[in-house]
Amino acid sequence: MEYAARRQLFMVVTGDCGTGKTTTIRRFKDTLDPGRFKLLYLADSKLTPRHFYKGLLNQLGVESKFYRGDAKQQLHREVELMRGIHHLQPIVVVDEAHLLDREMLEEVRFLLNFRMDAMSPMALILVGQSELWEKFQLQAYAAIRQRIDLQCKLAHFDRSQVGDYVKQHLIYAGAERDIFSDGALDEIFLFSSGAARMVNKLCTHCLLYGAQNGRRIIDDHMVKLVIQGEVA
Repeated sequence: MEYAARRQLFMVVTGDCGTGKTTTIRRFKDTLDPGRFKLLYLADSKLTPRHFYKGLLNQLGVESKFYRGDAKQQLHREVELMRGIHHLQPIVVVDEAHLLDREMLEEVRFLLNFRMDAMSPMALILVGQSELWEKFQLQAYAAIRQRIDLQCKLAHFDRSQVGDYVKQHLIYAGAERDIFSDGALDEIFLFSSGAARMVNKLCTHCLLYGAQNGRRIIDDHMVKLVIQGEVA
């Protein structure tokens, strides 16, 4: 994502539910140099072209004109001012992009084409569930697919990564010892399939259960009880 920002590329990031897409966006935003980049973020399941331009212009402190064509021209001017006067590179991140319809995705392609030279006016990053990339494989979306410069799929954690993930969270929380047994981590991995969100949810329930019952170690038996009684 940082490479896409620097080179002003069109990138697509996909992943299943709970694999950390929004967390990745937040982390990416935190790493950006505010003196060099301006990030514009949109997440709307019913995003239309007019609301797309309105949302971007509002984040730039500009009141959007009503008609789509006028708003598009406004955005073009603001981008040129941002790049030419303020020396900022715009980055547009559209979250939940798997919910965008064909009209909106086509508008994205037109947005990237508004200059005559080969340089894109901005970095554009679409983030969505795995079906977004499946949609781009259809012939109807070939023109958009051909414009994609980078594609990244966020994978599920494997068993080793789940263990490291849980231990790192415990370190962040100030734990000075291991709390989850290896057997417990095995059960957490099996239940979550390596999806970070489900790992978080199950571990939180297990810690609450352990605290309520005065346990110092969360073992596989306790994880199974929590899954059956609270999470499943």
